Formats: sequence, structure tokens, C-alpha cells
Amino acid sequence: MKKKVLFIDRDGTLVIEPPIDYQLDSFQKLEFYPKVFRNLGFIRSKLDFEFVMVTNQDGLGTSSFPEDTFWPVHNLMLKTLEGEGITFDDILIDRSFPEDNAPTRKPRTGMMGKYLTGNYDLANSFVIGDRATDVELAKNMGCKAILLQENTESLKEKDLESYCVLATTDWDKIAEFLFAGERTAEVRRTTKETDIYVSLNLDGSGKCDISTGLGFFDHMLEQIGKHGGIDLTIKVKGDLEVDEHHTIEDTAIALGECIYQALGNKRGIERYGYCLPMDDCLCQVALDFGGRAWLVWDAEFHREKIGEMPTEMFLHFFKSLSDAARMNLNIKAEGQNEHHKIEGIFKALARAMKMAIRRDIYHYEVPSSKGCI
Repeated sequence: MKKKVLFIDRDGTLVIEPPIDYQLDSFQKLEFYPKVFRNLGFIRSKLDFEFVMVTNQDGLGTSSFPEDTFWPVHNLMLKTLEGEGITFDDILIDRSFPEDNAPTRKPRTGMMGKYLTGNYDLANSFVIGDRATDVELAKNMGCKAILLQENTESLKEKDLESYCVLATTDWDKIAEFLFAGERTAEVRRTTKETDIYVSLNLDGSGKCDISTGLGFFDHMLEQIGKHGGIDLTIKVKGDLEVDEHHTIEDTAIALGECIYQALGNKRGIERYGYCLPMDDCLCQVALDFGGRAWLVWDAEFHREKIGEMPTEMFLHFFKSLSDAARMNLNIKAEGQNEHHKIEGIFKALARAMKMAIRRDIYHYEVPSSKGCI
């Protein structure tokens, strides 16, 4: 089988890049990136990746960056990592300055010849780094990229967003992604009454793109994404000229199916999950992703509609969501303000989901004495 590779940047990825001159040329400047030991050690011991360090070291060997200031710190870094079981199969260092436009300088692939011969599984390999040039290197090599930044604005200029499969500053998230995979899904549900597209990433950052034709419903669905840390896209064309029923019910079904698919085998998840005050209201949502659908609903509304959404559809939405996601939902709400009450329920659902879908790769078991859920 072809080998997979993690092409790992050094400064800003393994160690903190010195903020003033960007040169790691003294022991006083050596500071390891938070959580890098535990997670790289885990990846090295559990997964079948070769480790290759790929780093630009501007002017190494010149008067601006003498070698005798570089190697002692670099070697100490390697020795410290090795003590935690983290070794590199290859170390590639480009010494050029940016203005040299050297073919060996990232994001160019001049140093990568060995890995471009067809003997490596580059499609399932990753470049891990903290700059857009690392993502561009992944693009140039036919790899995927993991960016140690939460802001991906720097990728838009060169249209690199599609090559970045994860953007985070947390090595825990990187190890989880590489070990357990991404938890994404998309569902298209088309009937004579509605045409619905839902996609989500359970391990996202709360980005939402939602349009159902019902403004208040959009606002409620956004709460699931924003407060659950879930990237959520929902696009609905429904027969609103008839009424709101089919749009709301079918959206719940498609969203529930999407959640169920994204959870996969549910290994390592917390499974259970939250009560939430919102001004005059107290909203409680307890849930169990145990594979059995059930809804307990204890909430009364005294207005016919909130926005364009009939209040009688709230119960129907959560029943359909519970059925499609195969989850047990217990919902209670009390208070005077109807808007606050239902918004509190959606927010509490989001927080309960965030708690329940949390995944622990160090205890990667199905959370059930039955062995499956």
C-alpha cells in the first residue's frame, strides 16, 4: 500500500514562531505549541502516517541567520519531541529568502520530489501549517491541508478554501480529525411539497447559511448552529402559498437525517446532554443520541404565531426532528414571553447537542453497555 504523509510546518505549528524577527535562534525563544506533544505522540502511535517536517528558514547560513545559532535550538527541539515518541522520517529545510523565488521554497514543490513520484498516497495525506502558503503547498502537491488558524480570510485571495479541510488553533481538534474523521453530512429531500437541502459539520464553528422562506424559523435554526458549534446550511423551497406546515415538518426531517448520518457509529461521543435561562424563561432540553426516538414536550404557547411561524408547529418540528435523528428529547419551558420561550428552547437544544456530540478519541468506545446505539 502507498504510504500516507503528514507534511508538518515547524514555526507556528510545532513551536511558537518568535513574533519580532521570526527566527528561532536562541534557547530563550524555544516555546512549543500548546498540546503538540500529547497529540502528535498519539497520532504517531495510532495512525500510519510518515512524518515529514517542511520548513522555510529565511537566509539560513547567511550573516542574517548563522547556522551556529540555528542548529543547537533545532536539535534540542527534535530531541525533546523524540522523548515523547515523536520522530520525523524526513526533514526538509529551504534556506532561501522570499525574494529569491527559489523552486524549493514553500509553497513550491522543489524539495518534495521524492513524494511526487507516485509512490505516496497524496490524496489522503495532509499539510499541517499556520500560513496560507502551507495550504497552497497542499494544493500544489494534491494533498489536503489543516490550517492552524481559525480565520481563513487569507485563503480567499488565492481561492484555497476548498483545500483546507480543518482550520483550528487546537491540536486536540487536529488529532481528533485525523483519528476519527470528519463528521459531516448532507441530505436532499424532495417531495411534491418541498425541496430541501441540508448540510452540516458537527465539528464546525457555528457558520450558518439558512433560508427557509420563514424569517423567524431561520432565526431559530441559526441558534442550533451558533450555539451548538455546528456549521449548518439549510435551503428550503416550500409550498408556503398553502401554509407553513410542510416547510417546517420536512426541514425537521431532513435536519434530523443529516444529524443521524453525521454522527456515524457514535464512537467516543458523550451521548447525553442542558437547561438554559433566557430573561423571564427557563428552558430545559435533555437529549440522548441512543438510537431510540421519543419526545416529551412540556411547553405551552398562547399566541397563534411568532413571526410567520405557527406556534402549533413547534411541537411538530421537535417530534419530526427526534424521529429522524433517532434521539430521545425531553423539552420543558416556562415563562411569559413567547419569543423568549421558543428561542430558549432552540438554544438549549443547541447546547445539549454540543455537549452530547463531544467526542473523546482517548476513550473511543460506543457509549452503551449494549455495544451499539
